Amino acid sequence: MAQAEDAKTLSYDAMLTNYEYAYKEPLQFYEFESQKQKLKMAYVVLKGLSDHPAITLLHGKNFNADYWAETAEFLNEEGYTVIVPDQIGFGKSSKPMAYQYSFASLAQHTKGLLESLGIESSIIIGHSMGGMLASRFALQYPQMTQKLILVNPIGLENYLQYVDYKDVDFFYKNELAKTPEKIYAYQKANYYDGQWTDKYQKLTNFMVGQVQGPEAEKIAWVNAMTYDMIFTQPVVNDLKDLTVPTRLILGTRDRTGPGRGWKKEGADHELGRYDKLGGQVIQHIPDAHLYELDGLGHLPQMEDFTRFSIILKQSIEQ
Repeated sequence: MAQAEDAKTLSYDAMLTNYEYAYKEPLQFYEFESQKQKLKMAYVVLKGLSDHPAITLLHGKNFNADYWAETAEFLNEEGYTVIVPDQIGFGKSSKPMAYQYSFASLAQHTKGLLESLGIESSIIIGHSMGGMLASRFALQYPQMTQKLILVNPIGLENYLQYVDYKDVDFFYKNELAKTPEKIYAYQKANYYDGQWTDKYQKLTNFMVGQVQGPEAEKIAWVNAMTYDMIFTQPVVNDLKDLTVPTRLILGTRDRTGPGRGWKKEGADHELGRYDKLGGQVIQHIPDAHLYELDGLGHLPQMEDFTRFSIILKQSIEQ
């Protein structure tokens, strides 16, 4: 992958054809039809021991299966079979431009993938937007969810309660305005507390390559459509209906608050207070436990994997 000095030469198509994921196992594709379209869902499987449950890792909005590599390998070494998919609209999976994106449909696709692999149930782990998806999966398919683990998920608040609704065209315009400099600056400030390393750079390069690539407008449109889910398909009010063991892992420095820039007039609620949200939310979730990682932000698994891995193992085993 490119380093900072040659980032300006990065160019990737919509399917990240020339972008290599950091997995030893080969990428595979689950093919199916949805909404009158033939789609391909990219995924990686790391096979583990037969007496260990399977674990499925669900990525966030500005990520793909690649950033889970270190976590997946750690879990695999612990004996777990690990499945890491790219959701439709993300990573190396199909990106239909005329499609009704929803957490319900993405959950259904994930269920289909697991069934195609002969997996009857799995521990479901979701980060960021993947936490909203993981929650919806557990609500729709509790019989397939052994445990739900949420890592700094967004959606612990109902954003439209505090911010103005924005049409997909609004997000499309914002996506078209993205530049490599803006992408790096946003992630540096919001994810990594002003710090920047080669590791963080590599995780961001796929986005930079796509905004500089031959299908930048397509990527902008698909990204805009998937933003809409975050605001119009809240999960927080449904968490009380979860029937599976739920574990919440939060880097408490996180202040991620979608829509903060267009709050409703007079709204004084402070979005993204992860140092407070965890304690508030688990009160309403049956069989829930909160693990807080002080000093870490939106990506605790990237900032301090050692600390994160200890808590992750505890959340799986307890």
